Amino acid sequence: MDFQEILHSTKSYLKECVVPRAEVIDGDSEALKIAVAGLESRSLLALRVPQKWGGAEIPLPIFYEYQELTARYSGALSFLQTQHHSATAMIASSDNEMLKSRYLGAIVAQKGLRLGVGFSHLRRSSSRASLTGNPAVTATPTKDGYLLSGNIPWITGFGLFQKFIVAALLPDNRAVFGVLPFANIQREYGKIAVSEIMQLIAMNSTNTVTATLDNWLLHESEIIAVKPVGWIAENDSKNILNSVPATFGCIRAGLDVIATVATAKDSPVIATTCQKLEQKLDRLKQNFRQSQHSSKAEQLALRAAAIDLAVRCGHAAVVVSGGAANGTQHPAGRVYREALVYTVSGQTKDVMEAALDRIVS
Repeated sequence: MDFQEILHSTKSYLKECVVPRAEVIDGDSEALKIAVAGLESRSLLALRVPQKWGGAEIPLPIFYEYQELTARYSGALSFLQTQHHSATAMIASSDNEMLKSRYLGAIVAQKGLRLGVGFSHLRRSSSRASLTGNPAVTATPTKDGYLLSGNIPWITGFGLFQKFIVAALLPDNRAVFGVLPFANIQREYGKIAVSEIMQLIAMNSTNTVTATLDNWLLHESEIIAVKPVGWIAENDSKNILNSVPATFGCIRAGLDVIATVATAKDSPVIATTCQKLEQKLDRLKQNFRQSQHSSKAEQLALRAAAIDLAVRCGHAAVVVSGGAANGTQHPAGRVYREALVYTVSGQTKDVMEAALDRIVS
């Protein structure tokens, strides 16, 4: 399958199987699980796996198009598969060849292995455990690996993912990354305790939880990498625009609702509004394509502009849909809530400040 065929297969699947159930998928984790299985059966969960291991290894511009497509038709599905693709990319970059063979091979073979991520606490100085002045999750070196203890404040995909990548701080403030079971487990070498599923106002079906680790042994065979001090800040700085394609998908979803209402109501005013908002999206996408030459400040401004337009398009979808948008099964309400998620996903202090600057400017 070539890269354009991948995009064609993705769009066909989403329009035929996901769009009719988008509102159900948004609130029902079992429906979301079925939708993810549909991606897997079409080899769409191995897009970032290197060809050496049998994956597609699609170029980044094509992957951005894929991200925009999934976000356009289901924010919950998009958010969940993004976690999995981030995890597979991290494993693919590991020097642990045995780990890569085991996990990447299973993903390509469609053996139902899906991976989450649980290391946003490295970014958050205000995470729960760090309020005491201590790291959220610590790693103590042992003969066979590391003993992990602490609280992970945010992991998406409980019951939907089988494993997740955790990060823990070593005594020298480097961070060790490894793969853990995504389950409640108590063994002689440690404990993983997963919380009740959080109740969220957007993408609730993605089953977000917290987890507590108590002297859990991260065996050396499950270690992905040990990252230097400050790795998360450097990584965030390099990836300011990574979430923008999905935000474009959210914008497009709002425009879809507006265009549908314009046709149904035969309203020139609504149609003109849709056209003007689409022109704004076109300009943003052109800037995004040229963003590799942009400064950090310009990239932050572009991300803030994308967030702003997603919220505006979601709001416009609500406005033109009227009171019906307040129904739990209406697409306008779902898209408006999804815009909230893209507003705060991977948010750093710089991104927050850029978004606020956009709001008050």
